[in-house]
Amino acid sequence: MYLKVFSPDKFIYEGNVVLVQLPGTMGSFEILHNHAPIIALIDKGKLKIIDEGRNKFFLEVNPGIVEVNNNMITLLTEE
Repeated sequence: MYLKVFSPDKFIYEGNVVLVQLPGTMGSFEILHNHAPIIALIDKGKLKIIDEGRNKFFLEVNPGIVEVNNNMITLLTEE
């Protein structure tokens, strides 16, 4: 899967991942390979990312929106 995280003025993260856990407005949820297409609102919180090398790290994100389609994850967060 490919993940892009950006705000209106800059890219925050871009790369291949195997798992993304997001702080959704109705609770956290995970996205794995071949996830069904979805558009969801994101709350302020921690974004958990596991990359292809199985490295795990976290990013603090502000509220925003995420779109998942064909193993492409695009997250637009407020500044």
